[in-house]
Amino acid sequence: MKETVKLVLDELTERYPRLEACRKEIEDAYLLLEEAYDHGKKLLIAGNGGSAADSEHIAGELMKRFKYSRPVTEEFAQKMIVIDAIRGEKLAKGLERPLRAVPLTSHIGLMTAYMNDVDAQGVYAQQVLGYGDEGDVFLAISTSGNSENIVNACVAAKALGLKIIALTGSKQCLLQNYADVCIQVPESETFKVQELHLPVYHCLCLMLETNYFGK
Repeated sequence: MKETVKLVLDELTERYPRLEACRKEIEDAYLLLEEAYDHGKKLLIAGNGGSAADSEHIAGELMKRFKYSRPVTEEFAQKMIVIDAIRGEKLAKGLERPLRAVPLTSHIGLMTAYMNDVDAQGVYAQQVLGYGDEGDVFLAISTSGNSENIVNACVAAKALGLKIIALTGSKQCLLQNYADVCIQVPESETFKVQELHLPVYHCLCLMLETNYFGK
């Protein structure tokens, strides 16, 4: 891990000393994500309620600039300019290189069709089957760690060869049985767990961006 990346994690635990308890798991989760992105893979994310909103939030931080500039490559810029000189030049200045992340919470048509036709508990598993590739990472967010549709998605993800990161609370839970890394923040009440999830995933996003785009 680069020293600049480690400094991001150091700052997290300085600002949130209670998260020192899961520092190793945060580092391990980062290394899984780095390995995936190094090999051209992507991140799938899912959760329910507030954790669904977190899924969208994480994708927003990864798919565009979070802190550092992410200009497109000169090669890609020139390709767009050749296709359309005016639009290509404007896009070359505005587009930002992504770290590919897919929030499975976003596909309302697919989700409601599957829930109506089949079963609400398999809605994320179906999307993992459709979008997941071996070597991708699935981030399973559940404050209880026992959400049935998230656990089902983990079963599908493992069968496909995805790595699994679970983001949960402090209680023993089902996701521990499936996750390659389980980050259990030191709270058990739902809203308090969610309050600690945000700095954890912000840290992961910033660690990744620092690695690939930092100064």
